[in-house]
Amino acid sequence: MEERRQKILKGLKEYLLIAFGLLVYVMGWVIFLIPNNLVGGGVSGIGAVVYYATGIPVSVTFFVVNFVLLAIALKVLGPSFGIKTVYAVIITTLMFQFLPQVIPSDIIELIGMSNGKLLATIIGGVMSGFGIGLAISQGGSTAGTDIIALMVAKYRNISTGKMILSIDVFIVLSSLIIPMEDSAGNMLTWGEKIAVVTYGFVLIACCSYTIDLYLSGSKQSVQIFIFSKKYPEIADRIASEMHRGVSVLDAEGWYTKADSKVLMVIARKAELNTILRMIKGIDPEAFLSAGTVMGVYGKGFDKIKVKAKQNEA
Repeated sequence: MEERRQKILKGLKEYLLIAFGLLVYVMGWVIFLIPNNLVGGGVSGIGAVVYYATGIPVSVTFFVVNFVLLAIALKVLGPSFGIKTVYAVIITTLMFQFLPQVIPSDIIELIGMSNGKLLATIIGGVMSGFGIGLAISQGGSTAGTDIIALMVAKYRNISTGKMILSIDVFIVLSSLIIPMEDSAGNMLTWGEKIAVVTYGFVLIACCSYTIDLYLSGSKQSVQIFIFSKKYPEIADRIASEMHRGVSVLDAEGWYTKADSKVLMVIARKAELNTILRMIKGIDPEAFLSAGTVMGVYGKGFDKIKVKAKQNEA
């Protein structure tokens, strides 16, 4: 019963965090990017280009394009990802539809348009990247180019942010051939379109860098060596409460020549403080070292994504 309750609470937390990430993402577009006629990557970027050219709301384009792409997510990335992504697409569509009506235009003009397009590009890109990164870390996505990037990342050891960056470059360049109007209703000149593309490159660079920064931080792992006479109790607590494997190593103190046991634990960086408090509660005199590791592959961590070489005949 308790395990089922914990599972429900964990799922609820994931859905709430996805919604919060998408709120930050949409606010970046609604407050900073769309009011400044900026074009970014992803389906939101496509929606922005269509909006500038035809006046069709971003929410409509966003929903229609993602509806087609969701079938791919369900097939390749699994039903769990598909359910969360359907949820994310619906939430994002509703936010794109109603946030512009909720946020006063005076606030948008004061915050998003009064400090220049470059600052708006950087802030909007960081907010978009943070929102996407948070959604992806909880198993969701804003769909679109995220789906393509995650499918490739599932089978290849390629950065999610860099993959999204490559795809989004083509979307931004497409704004050169599509008629676009400024906020006053005047058609953009070629020089103004080149400026839009330049800002678009800055935007997707900020967004992809923020995605990588967030995801690498959330997945970062640490290796802990624990020296304590109470190692059996510490090992039992880590295994039962943290659900992390513990290895017991034989050691010898060079100065004392005494035999001892050393615990080796690999965990997520976010779990480090919990483990430290646990150790301190059991043995305040314990000696330990903790260091960041470049990568951890296997059960409970990341999967190995490189293909094994085939033996030559």
